[in-house]
Amino acid sequence: MIRRSFLTASATALALPLLAAPVHARPRGGPPRVFVAGDSTASTYAAHEAPRAGWGQALDLFLGHGATVDNRALSGASSRSFADLGLLDGVLADLRPGDHLLVSFGHNDAKEYDPDRYTEPWSTYQSQLTAYLDGARERGAHPTLVTSVERRRFTDGGVPRESHGDYPAAMRALGAREGVPTVDLTALSLDLWGRLGPEDTKDYFLWLEPGGHPNYPEGVEDDTHFQAHGAIEVARLVARELKRLRVLPPRFTRRLGDPFPTPERALTWPDERPV
Repeated sequence: MIRRSFLTASATALALPLLAAPVHARPRGGPPRVFVAGDSTASTYAAHEAPRAGWGQALDLFLGHGATVDNRALSGASSRSFADLGLLDGVLADLRPGDHLLVSFGHNDAKEYDPDRYTEPWSTYQSQLTAYLDGARERGAHPTLVTSVERRRFTDGGVPRESHGDYPAAMRALGAREGVPTVDLTALSLDLWGRLGPEDTKDYFLWLEPGGHPNYPEGVEDDTHFQAHGAIEVARLVARELKRLRVLPPRFTRRLGDPFPTPERALTWPDERPV
């Protein structure tokens, strides 16, 4: 577990020097940089945690012609705590005109027992998200909202069910009010889980049998986080919507229909989590 005090100090130390750096626009028509601000479902994991992965870790598989991903998603973060830890300041300090910022929170915003993370969907959640949108636009960057990916939750009849309450609707409403593109990953993932069913979704989420992977010798059953295959397929959903919504010009997306027969080998696994 990463200690909060360490994160606060590290994020502040990283953000302060960057705030003094000059802002340079990318060359007109140059390849976009896509920043991701989100939680554990999007974050990048270390090699010793493989095959656990987030969709932000896999997103660059679907970008081409020089487009890059800078994944700042943090496990356990809500829209409130991400900002309070100084991570939003760090992202905004690095944004340049023409960059893109994907904002995806909600899993941890709903934790009422934790005042450091909790936000109320129709008030503080929307106001927190607005700070991300305003900060990006003030720097000439393009924000996009991404509703929370759904967990692996099924009824007794095998029908996937929603688990995020009003947060996706609140984000969609904010996007419509602010004129900001919104990737409805909640609906897209719910549809995908419905087509796969309770058993096949285990190949997407972090479900491993005992002895099935050296990093998880006792096995694991996780209905929130993904293994490499799931992270790639959720990233595919996001990339397709970025193209459909014209957030990214079509030439900067690629391989949207390509299979990845060995998902774990397709991803990059750093020695340590970058955030």
